[in-house]
Amino acid sequence: MRLLLANGASVGMVRTQLESGNLLRLRRGVYLAASAWPPDAGARHVVLARAEVVANPAAVISHQSAAQYWELPTPGFVAWSDQPVAVTFPTGQPHSARNRTAHHHLADLPPEHLTRDGSGYTVTTLARTAVDLARGLELPAALVILDAASRKLCERYVALPRRSDYANPRLAEAARDELRRVSRLRPGPGLASAIDLAEPARESAAESLSSGHFELAGLPRPRCQARLVTPRGTFYPDFYWEEQNLVGECDGAVKYGRADAYEHEKEREQVLRDAGHRMVRWLAKEIMTRPDEVVARVARKLSE
Repeated sequence: MRLLLANGASVGMVRTQLESGNLLRLRRGVYLAASAWPPDAGARHVVLARAEVVANPAAVISHQSAAQYWELPTPGFVAWSDQPVAVTFPTGQPHSARNRTAHHHLADLPPEHLTRDGSGYTVTTLARTAVDLARGLELPAALVILDAASRKLCERYVALPRRSDYANPRLAEAARDELRRVSRLRPGPGLASAIDLAEPARESAAESLSSGHFELAGLPRPRCQARLVTPRGTFYPDFYWEEQNLVGECDGAVKYGRADAYEHEKEREQVLRDAGHRMVRWLAKEIMTRPDEVVARVARKLSE
């Protein structure tokens, strides 16, 4: 509002523009031209987070709002964009823990934990955002965030990321080291061990959830996206237990986006079976809603 008034607008003019729908009120004192309001829910969430920073210049975009900006997956059923926007104030800065439009956090904000988004607003870095959100979560949920963050970090280390780069031990460890450095300032129960288990090769939230539940159940640790060469080509299954020669596949809607994807997946499974590999499958919705059933199914296959 102060900026509008400083540029010659009157309170009456602002009210008229609001009533006509040409101007939107994002929060108290912060307005946006209706034509600049994004159609996408995720982009809208980021705009609302920026509005919170405009109203609170000491704050930075963080937590779920930073996750929305970095396009990190959510470990639950509620999208980041469906949650209140979040900002963090530096330690010692007066703030309210929550208001009607946002969650306010208070924490140390060293410069190396901060960057700027494409519009110039300060946001927590990818690694800091992942650590902030993973703190206190159970292992499967924490891995959803940490795996995705480590994958995005790996992409920064090479010009054109290839599948082999995500499985490169040096790149994976470099990504984990970035997360570890942040976690020293933001420790949490189980966070260090979760970071140690973060794996850039996992390609989906469902794979990360599966890995976390397998780890908690004490199952043998599989390789993710292992390279399996067959007479019909090379395949990279979601999970591979080499000692038991067992391939595990976690099926979700992403895999079946093409019209012929289901047929292609069944053909792929048959090729792997013909090559002598055993198979076990589960659905993404199963690992999200009934993880014990999935763990039991995999455990039976491993023991056969």
